[in-house]
Amino acid sequence: MTELRYTREDPRAHPRNAHAPYASTLRRAPSQPPIRLAHTLSEITGPRPGREMLRAGDDDMTRFNGGAALGERIIVAGRVLDEDGRVLPDTLIELWQANAAGRYAHDEDRHHAPLDPHFCGIGRVITDGDGGYRFLTVKPGAYPWGNHPNAWRPNHIHFSIFGPGFATRLITQMYFPGDPLLALDPIFNSISDPPARQRMVATFDILTTQPNYALGYQFDIILRGRDSTPLDSER
Repeated sequence: MTELRYTREDPRAHPRNAHAPYASTLRRAPSQPPIRLAHTLSEITGPRPGREMLRAGDDDMTRFNGGAALGERIIVAGRVLDEDGRVLPDTLIELWQANAAGRYAHDEDRHHAPLDPHFCGIGRVITDGDGGYRFLTVKPGAYPWGNHPNAWRPNHIHFSIFGPGFATRLITQMYFPGDPLLALDPIFNSISDPPARQRMVATFDILTTQPNYALGYQFDIILRGRDSTPLDSER
């Protein structure tokens, strides 16, 4: 019998619902204690998103609408693990991000940066038998977001991880090492534990790097426990 070690989560490892420097959270965070509602059978049992959700090229965000996206190509790879280090195969991950100029392909984005007709900003991957994933994209640009004077979001990629049931969806953001905007970003710094914040920062990896083509980054996602990746699903 394998003995598993219980790793209690640190409450400082996840952002609070209301974080004063992140202004919009004060308007939308609950003012009363939450009321627990029992999950329905459909929420507990599925359906679980699987490989039928993938289309050819979903793991390559550098090509869209018949052409190649502008910007620095990067490869992001890693594994999805539970708190005991066990791999989680067949886990669907959805990704979305701004283009290399820092603009989302969305009607509500009013940033005066150019749109890229060959970058849609959305991808999907599913973990293999070892819990691993890999996708190709372009490095997203920083963009202004109006939270406070001269506010800019650091370069980041959004990750949405789907579990075995309808209600088991977790969301986080991946940041890049050495970004000077991290120290100024209220969203990144809403996580009060410094080691937990660093778990959202990818690691440059020369072995993942493809020669003469794309730099590589490693980003593992740990779903629970003391070493879990900070998640913003409660916002």
